Amino acid sequence: MKILFGIQGTGNGHIVHSREILKYLVKKAEVDVLVSGLHHEVDLGFDIKYKLRGLGFMFGRKGGIDYWKSIRFANPLKLVSDIYSLPVHEYDLVLSDFEPITAWASKLKGIPHMSISHQASLLSSKVPRPDQQNRFQQFVMKWYAPGDSLVGLHFKEYDDFITTPIIRQEIRDSEVKNDGHYTVYLPSYDERYITQILKKIDVSWEIFSKHYKGEPFSKDNITVCRVDNSSFVQSLSSCQGLLCNAGFDTPAEALYLGKKLMVIPMKRQYEQECNAEALKGLGIPVVNEIGKDFSSRLSDWVNSSFVHQANYKNNVPQIVDRILNY
Repeated sequence: MKILFGIQGTGNGHIVHSREILKYLVKKAEVDVLVSGLHHEVDLGFDIKYKLRGLGFMFGRKGGIDYWKSIRFANPLKLVSDIYSLPVHEYDLVLSDFEPITAWASKLKGIPHMSISHQASLLSSKVPRPDQQNRFQQFVMKWYAPGDSLVGLHFKEYDDFITTPIIRQEIRDSEVKNDGHYTVYLPSYDERYITQILKKIDVSWEIFSKHYKGEPFSKDNITVCRVDNSSFVQSLSSCQGLLCNAGFDTPAEALYLGKKLMVIPMKRQYEQECNAEALKGLGIPVVNEIGKDFSSRLSDWVNSSFVHQANYKNNVPQIVDRILNY
């Protein structure tokens, strides 16, 4: 069986759990990999046959997406050209982790296509959503990378096609302990901005910044590092708590490790708003923005002891079996 696996390269989450699928899949099928988007720091660990510009977004520095940079980076003509020129007819099956080029190329050319992603789970009406729904972003979520068959990933199995998160092996193998520090991963914020707020709370903070590219440094109770896979895993597995955006893979890893968790959804990012609602249902504190009361809410969280421990089984073998039996 010959498979083309398209992976979204905006952010690290898609790379992280697609790598776990590939570890099993390459043992049972011939697999070529396509990655579109350039804004990730984690190495896939496998040869990439196609590296394309794709269609993604740029992280801002004030809590949301930098729409202007995202528009400037986008190249619709190249996107359409890549869709029509991609030789999907050479494959028996196309997989997509929220990757639009492989999804649309297979759809337009009638090649069997399976979508495996967290975003696929959001197509279920049973998944938690905010009271004020964003119909435009729901429409984009549905048609950005459409699939004939869906495998959704979420914090809970809300529907029959949804399974629990894929936890990478580095996290499963890590030594879980509590060194007392708090890990911070807020890629939509400038580290200089959040440092001014976090330093007022008298605990140790380890900030992993998507915008900072220098060597790690420490000042007072703050350590700032660029995003690095091994350093982040070490920090997360030994922290007391994690402060992060309301993405999917990083909060899921904190839940699996039994770490305290607080999330701040990115501004005007509907997927993260939905994730925030799901996390609220698990008792996780959600802060909608860094405003006037943020310091007090942060202090309350630091002083709390609530932890939601999630026992996520290794579901990758079952997912790979479903792929091969499609």
